[in-house]
Order: sequence, then structure tokens, then C-alpha cells
Amino acid sequence: MKRIELLSKTHERDSFDCGEVALNQFLQRTARQHIQKGLSRTFVLVDSEQPSLIIGFFTLSLCEVQLECLPPRWAKKYPSVVPGVKLARLGVSLNWQRQGIGGILLVEAMKRALVIAENAGVIGLFVDAKDVAVKAYYERYGFEGTKENPLLLFLPLSGLKDFIDIK
Repeated sequence: MKRIELLSKTHERDSFDCGEVALNQFLQRTARQHIQKGLSRTFVLVDSEQPSLIIGFFTLSLCEVQLECLPPRWAKKYPSVVPGVKLARLGVSLNWQRQGIGGILLVEAMKRALVIAENAGVIGLFVDAKDVAVKAYYERYGFEGTKENPLLLFLPLSGLKDFIDIK
């Protein structure tokens, strides 16, 4: 049975490989330090049969975004700087890619963003796509960018709620 839990010392980080050096290095060298310092939270997907083996992970933090970075239809509704939840990183082990794991992790990140929104003021979930292929992946889930900043993507709370209700 698979479960998502906060990254801890019990998880085998050194063997994780998602094919992206920067993501691997973050998980291996930085993620636990950021948890300890209160900078972000990294959650891992594991299987109860091998609870130390990381199948995939995502990292959430809080952020502030300038109004001009929002898609125009949302920008007119808010002040010049808006708070949000940032999906800072998401990676799936090469052994588990193309099996829907990224979607499972993304939906869990959306659920956690909604919990944060219930307890603090945020307008939605933000993600910096590393390239146009990753941007297209997030757009399938309803994220939007702008012409000025096409790789900074936004999904408003209403979009999160709608998507979670579908799942």
C-alpha cells in the first residue's frame, strides 16, 4: 500500500534518481535541512513493503507573487502582491515514471494547498515550470501562465477545489 509522508531520516535519499540532477540533489542534500529550518516541507511517496524507498516526492512552501505575474483574468481581483502556496519541486523515480505517480503527487499537493488556505490567506498554487514540456504537463491540470512570464504557472483556489472534487 502506498502512502505519502513527511521526508525523514528513515527514507533512502541517496539512491533516488528522477533523471533531473537538480531535483535529485535537492532531495539528497537540502530537503531535510529546509524542513528543519522551516523553509519548506518535502513529502515522499513510499510503499509499505519498502517504506524507506522513495517512489516520488514534492516540496511545498509559501510565496508572494507580484500582481503582474498573474494571468490577466485573475490580476484585476487582487492587490499588487499576493500570497500563495508554491509547489517548489516534484520528482518521480525513473523506475516509477509514466505510471501516474506525478499526478498522484500533484493532487496531494493540491489537497495540502487547500488545507493551508483554510488556515492562512493564500490565493492558490504556484509552480515554476522548468521548460515548455513541463508547462504543458501542469496545464493539463488547469494551471495558467502569462505571456510575460509563461513558465510561472498559477492555479486558483477555485481550480484546486474543482479539480479535487473531480478526483
